[in-house]
Amino acid sequence: MTRGVPVLIERRFNGPPDSANGGYTWGLVAAAYGANEVTLRKPPPLDTPLDVREDGVHDGDALVAAATNTDVTVEPPPFPGYDAARAAEQRYRGLRDHPFPTCYVCGPGRDDGLGLKPGPVARDGVVATTFTPRDGSEVETWAALDCPGAWALMQTDEAPIVLGRLAVHIDNRPQTGRPHVVTGWRHKPREGRKHYAGTALYDAAGTLLARGQAVWVSLGAS
Repeated sequence: MTRGVPVLIERRFNGPPDSANGGYTWGLVAAAYGANEVTLRKPPPLDTPLDVREDGVHDGDALVAAATNTDVTVEPPPFPGYDAARAAEQRYRGLRDHPFPTCYVCGPGRDDGLGLKPGPVARDGVVATTFTPRDGSEVETWAALDCPGAWALMQTDEAPIVLGRLAVHIDNRPQTGRPHVVTGWRHKPREGRKHYAGTALYDAAGTLLARGQAVWVSLGAS
């Protein structure tokens, strides 16, 4: 844990307009604690120094996120192929109906974000998108493994969902400026308001580089 060094999420790394993107924030928090799983306690504020304490990252007295280590056990579906991922982007639902169009990771209203467009491929419930890393960092990798899971869930669930927990296992970091593919899928049935998504990051040839497993929480009725 990096004691005494606050975590700060710049405004450009937003998800919703007034709070931080979950995956990007999770990556910063995970790095601060040397952990691979982060659980959200409240929406992460932007441009606000967050204190790194023993029990988690705090905004004043409020706990924002807690970190720990866990096994990432999700097994990705077969790699769809780079061309299929490019084609799936044309079917990205967020192009016409996006709850947060300025999201740093997948917002169509951004020209300075990661530009992910996870659309359905010819496989039940799987979405895919191409991805060209800007810096190839672990934090950017966490960000890329966030939103595709939500869009996979939203293929069948209409209620708004928010990221509650994300765990990531990175075998190899992606290469800056090179083409990659990110996929997302529902990896087990929902339990009440909890939804479970898996995500995976590949190079363009299909080598698996990183995996994520997430718990998303419905804001609607269970």
